[in-house]
Amino acid sequence: MATVKPFKAIRPAPGLANKIVSLPYDVVNTEEARNLAKDNPYSFLHVDRAEIDLAPSINPYDEIVYEKARENFDRMLKKGLLIKDNEENYYIYREIMNGRSQVGLVATVSIDEYLEGIIKKHELTLPEKEQDRINHMDYCDAHTSPVFLTYKANQELKKLLNSWMGSKDPIYDFTSEDEIRHTVWIIDDKSLINKITSVFKEIDYLYIADGHHRAAASVKVGLKRREQNRDYKGDEEFNYFLAVLVPNDEVFIMPYNRVVKDLNGYSESEFIEKIEEKFEVEKCNEGQPFNPSQKHTFGMYLSGNWYKLTAKEGTFNPSDPIESLDVSILQKNLLDPILGIKDPRTDKRIDFVGGIRGLEELERRVKEDMKVAFSMHPTTVEDLIAVADAGMIMPPKSTWFEPKLRSGLFIHELS
Repeated sequence: MATVKPFKAIRPAPGLANKIVSLPYDVVNTEEARNLAKDNPYSFLHVDRAEIDLAPSINPYDEIVYEKARENFDRMLKKGLLIKDNEENYYIYREIMNGRSQVGLVATVSIDEYLEGIIKKHELTLPEKEQDRINHMDYCDAHTSPVFLTYKANQELKKLLNSWMGSKDPIYDFTSEDEIRHTVWIIDDKSLINKITSVFKEIDYLYIADGHHRAAASVKVGLKRREQNRDYKGDEEFNYFLAVLVPNDEVFIMPYNRVVKDLNGYSESEFIEKIEEKFEVEKCNEGQPFNPSQKHTFGMYLSGNWYKLTAKEGTFNPSDPIESLDVSILQKNLLDPILGIKDPRTDKRIDFVGGIRGLEELERRVKEDMKVAFSMHPTTVEDLIAVADAGMIMPPKSTWFEPKLRSGLFIHELS
């Protein structure tokens, strides 16, 4: 059973949400964040990527960055840009992108259930990135960005949330620069809060969709606070972390495409000949990008031409939740044996391009600084759940979720 808990959110003051909210800290680099926030003193990037307010020479993991984050957070609170609710509430966060709706319940979830495996993960975390979020949370004494969780859709819960959205006015409703509409409702009815809490107790597992580093860091900060407060009771805020919970039938995953710097010493004809050992290779009509519409097919862009690659029978195990993933098939049968990319997590010759950037971005990269690009069919949410249920770990860069949950809409104080 899954535990969700209402909380007293720190959130934008009325009329300021569209100025404050920002893209998540981990989808923009420092320079992008600096450009996005340079003319907007309200932007939450001043908290989540506080290095943008310091000299460019400063290491983003330097202690001064976390001190600056706390300073900026305190400033926003003191100026009334951010306000704190007096009561524990749930919140509904709906995003509409290209006419498609994603509705999440904003709540806090248990660090113990993460440790017990009720909140399941499917990715490895990097120690440096984990430590960054631990420091950020410790200095800010808050979770400043939510973890994106999913769960197997529950019709009763859908009806409860839809009924509330249909009968109540939202507290925020705005469209961001990327044309995504963001609407938020506050659930302050105690009987509905209790009902939602009880419905989640009937849901067996929650799954981390996006935000593995945030989740892992939140748990470690919670355990650290327990050490510092040996007489803790279990209901303190540091025992829970901030999450947006979206049913699996509303989660939208885009492909995570690949670009590679060279052909590992092969000529183009030799390279294609090697690929043909494991894939059927078809040249596409001139100028027509290939966007895979089914599993186990891939697009390849090389020297101005697009090719369709189809994995041959016997090149993967269809019953294995990891081996049957397209990212695994490409890695095992092409990237590793032909291009020599053993560890895509650390190899500097490969880069990853989120599907939101389109196939034009793959063509641009190949023309500018790469040699070959691969367009992928997206991993499905069913794939994600199967891998997590098997207790396995997905290959790096398997999923790209859209729309992104914005930061600065909901903040959860730890004490």
